Amino acid sequence: MTDCFDVLGVGFGPANLSLAIAMEEDAPEKTALFLEGQAEPVWQGGMMLDGSNIQNHPSRDLVSLRNPRSRYSFINYLFENKRLIEHLNLPVEFPLRKEYAQYIRWVREQFHQVAEYGARVREIAVVDGAGGQVYEVTTTDGATRQGRSLVLGPGRTPYVPAPFSDVVSPRVFHLTDYLYRLRALEAPPRSVAVIGGSQSAVELTLDLAKRYPQARVVNYLRSYGLRLKDTSPFSEEGYFPEFTSYYYNADRASKAALDGYMRPTNYSSADDDVLHELYLMIYEQRLDAAQRVFVQGNSQVSRVELTDAGVRLEVAELHTGEVHQDEVDLVVLATGFRDLGPAPHQEPYPALLSGVIDRFRFDEHGHLMVGADYSLRPVDPSTPPLFLNGLCESSHGIGDSGSFSLLSLRAATILDGLRAPAPADLVAN
Repeated sequence: MTDCFDVLGVGFGPANLSLAIAMEEDAPEKTALFLEGQAEPVWQGGMMLDGSNIQNHPSRDLVSLRNPRSRYSFINYLFENKRLIEHLNLPVEFPLRKEYAQYIRWVREQFHQVAEYGARVREIAVVDGAGGQVYEVTTTDGATRQGRSLVLGPGRTPYVPAPFSDVVSPRVFHLTDYLYRLRALEAPPRSVAVIGGSQSAVELTLDLAKRYPQARVVNYLRSYGLRLKDTSPFSEEGYFPEFTSYYYNADRASKAALDGYMRPTNYSSADDDVLHELYLMIYEQRLDAAQRVFVQGNSQVSRVELTDAGVRLEVAELHTGEVHQDEVDLVVLATGFRDLGPAPHQEPYPALLSGVIDRFRFDEHGHLMVGADYSLRPVDPSTPPLFLNGLCESSHGIGDSGSFSLLSLRAATILDGLRAPAPADLVAN
C-alpha cells in the first residue's frame, strides 16, 4: 500500500524548505514528503554571478522572522561554519548571492529525510484514499506518492514575452538559464542583447561586459532609461506582514493601485551600486572612443528571426516609430516571472494543477480564489486542502514576490492552515 503523508510538497526550494523547518520545529507530529525535480538543486544557479548580492537583509532568512532562536538561521549557519566574525566585518549591506546559496544548501542537507530529488512531477490528481480523498502525485518515472494535503512551491514560471515566446533556440534564453547556457557555448559571443530594465538586466549587462570584454552588449528596455529602485523605508513597509493583510483585503482596483506604487521596490528598477558601475563603464568606454556596452531605452523588439549566424532583431523606437535591425549571437531575457491572473503576462493557474483545477474557484475577474492562509478555495469541501507557497503576489501583494522578505512568516501561516479545520463557509457550501 502507498504511504499517505500528512503533507505532500511539490518543489523543495526556499519556500517549501522554510515550511519543512516550521513543521519540524512546530508540528513534528505531521509527516511530510517534498518532491524536487532537480537531482542537485542550486538556488538561483543560473544567476550565481561573481559579486552579486541578495538585495535582502540577511535576517529575513528561512526562519528568523518566525523563530529567531532557530538553529537554521543564517547567523547560526555562519557561526557553525566559523565565518560569523569575518562576515560581520564585510563592507557590504547584503550578503553575497553565493554565500546565501551555500546557506540554503546547508539547511537543505539537514532535511534529506523528507525530500526526494530528481522527482519531477508529471501529474497531480485527487483519488480515494483511506478516510477520504487524497492527492496522488505521479512523477515522470511513473512512481506515485499520496498526501492528505498538498503544498505547491515549484517556483514561479519565467515570463517570456512576444515575440520571443515562439522562438526555440539555445541562442535565446531566460535569465534563469544564463550561466548554464554560457557554459555550453563553443566560442565566446561577439554580440549579446539583454532584454529588460530590471536589476537582473543590469547585472547581466555588467557580467557580459566583464566576461567577454571584446563583445558588443546592448541592453534594450521599454522605459526611457534604467531606473533607480525605490528603497524608501516607507515603501519598504510593503514587505511587512501588516501590508500583506491590508493588500489581501483590498478590492481588485485597490490592489492594482497598490501594485503601481510598490512595483519600483522590486521590479523594472535596479540598485544604485550597479547603476553607477554600469554608467561609469559606458562613460569610460566613450572616453576611450571604444564603446562596446549600450543601453537603448524606449525600445521594443517587434520581430525575431533565427539566422545561420545568430539572431536578427527588429527593434522599434516607441516614440519616434523608427525601426532598425540588430544582429546578435545571443539574446538574454531579463523579463521576470509570471504571476497568477487572467492578464496576458500572467498565468491563470500553475500548470501542474491542470488535472485538478476544475475543483477550485475563480472570482468574477478570472483570478484563482486564494485564502488568507494561501489555500485554494474548493468547489466541493471534500477536496483535500491545497496551498500555494510563493506564487501568490496577485492575492497577497509584493511581500509574496520572489524575495525572502516574508518567507518564514508565510510558512507559519501555511502551517496554521494545515493544522486548522476546513473554514465554516466551505463546510456549509
